[in-house]
Amino acid sequence: METIIVQPSGPSRPGAGELLHLGPGDTAEFGRDLPGDRTGRFVALRDPGVSRRAGLLEAAGDYWRLSNFSGDTAYVVENMESGGEYLTVAPGRLGAPVPFEFSRVVLPALDGSAGFTVFAPQHAYLDERCAPGGGEHTVHPFALDGTAKYFLVLVALCEPRLRGVPDGALPGAGDIARRLRPLDGCGGLTRSAVNYHIDYLTRTKLRLDVGGDTGDEEGRTGAKRARLASLALRFGLVREEHLALLPPRRRVAPKGDGA
Repeated sequence: METIIVQPSGPSRPGAGELLHLGPGDTAEFGRDLPGDRTGRFVALRDPGVSRRAGLLEAAGDYWRLSNFSGDTAYVVENMESGGEYLTVAPGRLGAPVPFEFSRVVLPALDGSAGFTVFAPQHAYLDERCAPGGGEHTVHPFALDGTAKYFLVLVALCEPRLRGVPDGALPGAGDIARRLRPLDGCGGLTRSAVNYHIDYLTRTKLRLDVGGDTGDEEGRTGAKRARLASLALRFGLVREEHLALLPPRRRVAPKGDGA
């Protein structure tokens, strides 16, 4: 059986920088210090703002659980394979399941934050050829064509979030048009055309309700972009691998000191 692998953020005590392997049912505590620890299953976080016994990790098959021993501080588990996705473990919560394969646990600390990385085994998925049941074919509620231009618009819209900027502003129609023009077939893409694709995605493909007419065109298109990005990312309609559909990002050359 594969193990959960814990990687401390840095050396904190002799041997603490080594990877910690946990098999199903194994546990490891984490915190500032654990006097008398002799098992080696302890992740030390050397910051005076972290509790001595901050919490517990437990390996469980192809996922793991996190217990928060703090009485007043929440911990965050970030999905390092999906920009901006995270879950919060409330103070006192025991055995919270973590579904991410590649995670970072973050604790508030006096020096900004403290934490460590957890690698879980690759998740198992159902083979559709062996899926039970028969009868009428199921119609996919979000049937998107990954080769269509509207899909490129959706990927470009979600690009900042996919690249790990969860609170970044979404690109406008003009920004998306400029981003896609280097691609074949998109050289003449205009702001109006992008807005058409956004409207098509909103009304026809994903059937989103963006509220009534406010009389503010910019406000309406902004609401559509926000709803589209939220739904696409929440249900995995666009993922990090789809960024390969976009043209390479241009590097901005550093300014010289002058001759």
